[in-house]
Amino acid sequence: MTGKLGLAEITGLMRRYLDEDSSRKSLAVEGKTLDEALSNAAIQLEVPVVRVEYEIIEQGAEGLFGAGRKVWKIKAWVAAEKKTVERVAAEAAEMPDDGIPIAPVQRDTDGECFVRLSPDGVLLKVTSPTGAGKKVTERHATDRLEQRAVHDFDDALVREVVKRASGEYIRVGSFISNPANDALFSVDITDQEMKAFITITPPGPGGCDLSKDTLLSVLRNNRVVYGVNEGALQAIEDKPRYREPVLVAEGMKPQNGKDAGVLFNFETDKSRIHLKEAADGKVNFRELGLIQNVMAGQPLARRIPPETGKPGRTVTGKIIPARNGKDASPPLGRNVHLGDDGLTIIADLNGQVTFIGGKINVEEILTIQGDVSLKTGNVMFLGTVIVQGNVEDGYSVKASGNIEVRGNVGKAEVVAEGDVVIHQGINAKSGGIISAGKNLWSKFIENATVDVGENLIVSEGMINSTVVANRKIICQGKRAAIVGGKYRACEEINAKTLGSPVGGAETILEVGYDPKSKERADALQMQVQKMKRQLDTFDKNIATLNAQKQKKELSEEKAAILQDLLLRRDDLIGEMRALAKEIEAILIYLNGLKAKGRVSASGRIYPGVKIRIKEASEDIRTEAKGLTFYLEGLIIKTTRYEEPEDDVLKKGPPDAYKAD
Repeated sequence: MTGKLGLAEITGLMRRYLDEDSSRKSLAVEGKTLDEALSNAAIQLEVPVVRVEYEIIEQGAEGLFGAGRKVWKIKAWVAAEKKTVERVAAEAAEMPDDGIPIAPVQRDTDGECFVRLSPDGVLLKVTSPTGAGKKVTERHATDRLEQRAVHDFDDALVREVVKRASGEYIRVGSFISNPANDALFSVDITDQEMKAFITITPPGPGGCDLSKDTLLSVLRNNRVVYGVNEGALQAIEDKPRYREPVLVAEGMKPQNGKDAGVLFNFETDKSRIHLKEAADGKVNFRELGLIQNVMAGQPLARRIPPETGKPGRTVTGKIIPARNGKDASPPLGRNVHLGDDGLTIIADLNGQVTFIGGKINVEEILTIQGDVSLKTGNVMFLGTVIVQGNVEDGYSVKASGNIEVRGNVGKAEVVAEGDVVIHQGINAKSGGIISAGKNLWSKFIENATVDVGENLIVSEGMINSTVVANRKIICQGKRAAIVGGKYRACEEINAKTLGSPVGGAETILEVGYDPKSKERADALQMQVQKMKRQLDTFDKNIATLNAQKQKKELSEEKAAILQDLLLRRDDLIGEMRALAKEIEAILIYLNGLKAKGRVSASGRIYPGVKIRIKEASEDIRTEAKGLTFYLEGLIIKTTRYEEPEDDVLKKGPPDAYKAD
């Protein structure tokens, strides 16, 4: 029961809130921006940012060209759980200070009068009003009796029933009964025995009405034993609706148990991560939000056990079985463990939380405050690396997680098992190597060797580079061109412009097969060709020595050389046969791939571009515009330009490169 709170309850409530507020853990935090300060506070408090409440101690300022810059200083604490006054009021005593119980709020309803003809005689029921509702009068009761053609009734008894208004049927008179004219009924069980309806035909002169007890007996006789709505039966008894099916019983549907699941405390879908917007509306591209920091001991997710199914029942009492939820192992990856409750997944160390391959992992993060240069030396790290500046010529950055470079990459080596994000671009000067186990994002790529496990997304262009991507190469933007070099992708190569109107280095585009397997096959074939030349040399030398042996001019020293050449020739032939088998296996695998492969250009395709789809090839000799090249049979054909199928690839790891 909910009522007004007295002064004592309000005082106690305020004291309780004050005690909770005083027990909160608060701390002072700094940051370059308010968002950064809040993010730092959330990490230290081990809660999501939305659970952090704060008070600004000192407002930060950008300053002018770095001078006069001030950091934001805040006091932060964990927000209290929501409370409702209704719940507190329910917990408080339901007696106010004056000791009088708080009455529930009641609606104003009028009293009602009901007449029912039964084998026992004429029955009258009167209910009392509620609130400011009107009472039933004696005149009203006698009118209802006369409407049912009842004239033989006790006036004094009617008056007493009206006065008491007890809500019970009381015999007040008699009538001439004609059982042949009693009200008739029918029971219909429908919806696969999940519903039961009663339809009533009105009684004739001298016929009796149906009682609630009679209706219950009728339902039992028709096998309706579950889900009976006695309120509906009472309504039929008091206010019967004739020739209209009335729902009087309803079964319960089975409820299958939910499968085991996981409630994540971090974002698992990178496409949902948004760039932070400053107060002036500008987007800070340096805050990509790709890294989700966690602390050692922080809950990362909670395993939800499977639910037991609840069986259903038909109105006839039949049990409808329900399926229990399926169980599943907790998604434990690296550097996490299951808590003592057997449900909570907890971080073992500070780092970045990821959800890859259906597993929760925590990867440590190393931040380089500046360039990778003489000051830092080469960087090799078992986790994620963030470089605030550039990666200068001659240095390397290698990581088992992701690599994020907020500047440029020169003639350097950048290798990551996860994603690589280059905020500016890559100018490798024909010596740099970039390798990503998953995806690579960059503004531009020049004179580089690139190896990507999944997708390569570039916003401005690629020049004179060697690129291998196991899925797609997407080059979309105002100046997105692929000019010069060799580019291989399993599924698709898509750019605005292919080649150059002034010629230059040839542009080779290959799709429709596994690039790494094709590269391995090409390398093996080159090795076999080299072995064949070596075998020819062996054969010539062996033939010369055999000729001397037949003339008996072969010295003991040359005989040893001949024997060594024969052994080396046999070994070489064995190696060539092994390589031939490996090449054959790779070619069978490549020919069986289902990837169709396509090359697309939304803008112009210039002469000099070479397109290869699986084993078919075509050299572009005349300028074309807005085409997609695909393979049909063994022939390369063209159609109108088709957009990349995966929109997420064009968005990048938020839109860092579209608004510069």
